[in-house]
Amino acid sequence: MKKRLVIGTRGSKLALWQARWVQRALLASHANLDVDIQAIKTRGDKILDVPLAKVGGKGLFVKEIEAALLDGRIDLAIHSMKDMPGKIPKGLCIGAVPAREAPGDVFISRTGQLFSDLSPGSTIGTSSLRRAAQLQAARPDIKIRSIRGNLDTRLKKLDAGEFDAIVLAAAGVKRLALTHRITEYLDMETMLPAVGQGALCIEIRKGDDRVEKAIAPLDDADTRIAVTTERAFLNRLEGGCQTPIAAHATLKNGMVRFVGLVADLDGRRQFRQSISGTPDMAGEMGIRLAEQLLDQGAGDILEKLKDLSND
Repeated sequence: MKKRLVIGTRGSKLALWQARWVQRALLASHANLDVDIQAIKTRGDKILDVPLAKVGGKGLFVKEIEAALLDGRIDLAIHSMKDMPGKIPKGLCIGAVPAREAPGDVFISRTGQLFSDLSPGSTIGTSSLRRAAQLQAARPDIKIRSIRGNLDTRLKKLDAGEFDAIVLAAAGVKRLALTHRITEYLDMETMLPAVGQGALCIEIRKGDDRVEKAIAPLDDADTRIAVTTERAFLNRLEGGCQTPIAAHATLKNGMVRFVGLVADLDGRRQFRQSISGTPDMAGEMGIRLAEQLLDQGAGDILEKLKDLSND
């Protein structure tokens, strides 16, 4: 008799693509498994007319799914790792982290102009404070306007002339086979990505050995190490969608290189540092780099932004 697992996910086209990818990977690894997908609407999917930073940040896209996981309606949850808050609810854990897709951001302009060639006063759409701060730092002469909605909705708004350009995560664009829309890939010096960007999170109940064993073949050691470093950085800074925090860890020749950034809202002040170490130091490196930035003055930015979000 086949065993059954139920995957919980958001209902967007990209979220369903991610859930189906995990479904196929599980079926390929286990012949005695049935895997169903259950779409769950989150608060973040319902509130589309307000910037994320003003309505609660990262947890908006995971809380309802985590509730279903905790009460047993689903057996595992699939999230974009960049949507995961720093702290995970009691009773849950990250069970597996599959191999990462492209971690960076892409620039898509309506007329095919590169970011550096945009006319002064041009309008770029993004819902991310992290992206907005770095775009403004590179081009103080452009305007940033908030844009919400799924990937298709954002592209339609661009095509309708509401924006001159938009910035999106490369991973989502690639997963939905929309790479023909990309004007350019933004380099890491211009646009450091969000914590966990490009990676998937398979969240499970702690102590659920059945599900843990089922998803074990999907875990990618290098991606997990990179994400562990980035999330330790986020946790130490106590950051979320309300703060322009960026981070990226890579593994090469047995070493982890990690870059972290904290910026103010207009990008005029940026604290950016890098650090290297061995994979067993992943979490420690993230904490250490966060503390270096705090010592340099990033703490002042974070405190001011916290005060603004509480007003």
